[in-house]
Amino acid sequence: MSKITRRTMLAGGAALPLVAIRTGKADAAQFSYKFATNLPAVHPLNVRIGEALAKIKTESDGRLDITLFPNSELGTDPVMLSQVRSGALQFFTLSPLILSTLVPLSAINGVGFAFKDSTQAFSAMDGQLGAFVRTAIAARGLIAFEKIFDNGFRQITTGNHPIRTPDDLHALRIRVPPAALWTSMFSDFGASPTTISFNEVYTSLQTKIVDGQENPLAIVSSAKLYEVQKYCSLTNHMWDGFWTLANPAAFKRLPADLQALAERELNAAALRQRGDVASLNATLQTSLSAQGLAFNDTDPAQFRAALTHAGFYSSWKGKFGDQAWSLLEGYTGALG
Repeated sequence: MSKITRRTMLAGGAALPLVAIRTGKADAAQFSYKFATNLPAVHPLNVRIGEALAKIKTESDGRLDITLFPNSELGTDPVMLSQVRSGALQFFTLSPLILSTLVPLSAINGVGFAFKDSTQAFSAMDGQLGAFVRTAIAARGLIAFEKIFDNGFRQITTGNHPIRTPDDLHALRIRVPPAALWTSMFSDFGASPTTISFNEVYTSLQTKIVDGQENPLAIVSSAKLYEVQKYCSLTNHMWDGFWTLANPAAFKRLPADLQALAERELNAAALRQRGDVASLNATLQTSLSAQGLAFNDTDPAQFRAALTHAGFYSSWKGKFGDQAWSLLEGYTGALG
């Protein structure tokens, strides 16, 4: 079975220098913190965070030393979210949709077929909608940094048949992350969504516990899901990102200059990573096709119409509230 190398993973113009994920602890470190993610070490998010942490250590003269733990090394998403809330973990990147188990409003960026492209999504998340969400996150006791990392538009992969129309989702056993918006959307399509932690997705597909899953192409590649799936349907059904979350007590223990340094470098890392993901996505369909994954396009209007008919948009407008929905539609146009 062919293997995707780190060089292949970062192809497509990214040409990223690979930095050590673990930065050695300096004797002079005043603050030794931990930063966790749920993505493979070679994913652009971890590469750029690794660079940022190295720069933070250098520019602070070793006073702030942050060790990166990728690939869910410190536990599942719910476990790591609990850790960052308690202070056992100081930094964590998490999808807004999974964060919605704590902050329901944070899932609003994942409303099905809302954003037409990444430019529109970043405009919203760097603008008023993102600021509104970060305020809600702060109210639940976490700091969310200003710039969100890109996870990209999510696509559906399957092992039994391609997804060309909404009807093809009927009774499909599809893995979804632990968030109500995912379950709601796929249930409205008539699918059978099943919540499974990401670190168990490959095995669940391999053993046919589920028929398919949905993730951006960068994750399909880095997690080697092409080895256990046959089809990739380009649905672009939701845009997803990763907020950088910090434990407030731990962050506020840092002197003002170290707070500013961490914010500056991690926000800059998010902006660089967005470009990496765009470059990667430009080549991934070709490389994944070479690995045997069969691609097909879809008509988003059909899927949006099916969700409208099922009452998906009206239901979630009521859950998110008029103010948040108005901010969303200010970027996307009318939904439903």
